[in-house]
Amino acid sequence: MAWRISDSPVAYEEAVAAMEERVAAIAAGRAPELVWLLEHPALYTAGTSARDADLVEPERFPVHRTGRGGQYTYHGPGQRVAYLMLDLNRRRPDLRAYVAALEAWIIATLDAFNIRGEIREDRVGVWVRRPEKGEGVEDKIAAIGIRVRRWVSFHGISLNVEPDLSHFSGIVPCGITGHGVTSLLDLGQIVSMAEVDMALRAAFEDVFGPTVIEG
Repeated sequence: MAWRISDSPVAYEEAVAAMEERVAAIAAGRAPELVWLLEHPALYTAGTSARDADLVEPERFPVHRTGRGGQYTYHGPGQRVAYLMLDLNRRRPDLRAYVAALEAWIIATLDAFNIRGEIREDRVGVWVRRPEKGEGVEDKIAAIGIRVRRWVSFHGISLNVEPDLSHFSGIVPCGITGHGVTSLLDLGQIVSMAEVDMALRAAFEDVFGPTVIEG
């Protein structure tokens, strides 16, 4: 399984086109699985369940309609996006199990920074309790949005490392109200993207298996 890190921001359309090409190659047996870590310029994406009313500021950033599941999501500098092109036919053709594995991966990564990530049955993504903000207050630190074609996955997860959290105010993130968003920096963890990438790779290999840096 290949592991790729892009050092410069990648345009959303470029990333989607590259994923489409790689997914087809994996399904045809012409390429290995790939995990691709990157950052996007500031933008909003609308998943297949996105509601128009949840786009609060439509002129703020470019909006991209996408085939992944879910609703509106923000991507931008300081957020680590991980796109996973995995052959679930070979692994396990079970979407529920796949999402649970992604959740476990994120939670293990956060644990490396002494942050306790949790999941909720009624809210997608990974959440952090914020008792200092009030009883029952939780903030989202990572989002999950996937698509599968011929049982090869694409799209994936986003983890807030140090993005501008005010950029989330232009949407209702994932259609969820009553909760906020947070980041490693917001939680007091001043870490580099390289350190986050190392933690992501170590936790990923524990859940999904070994990786090789793509040459």
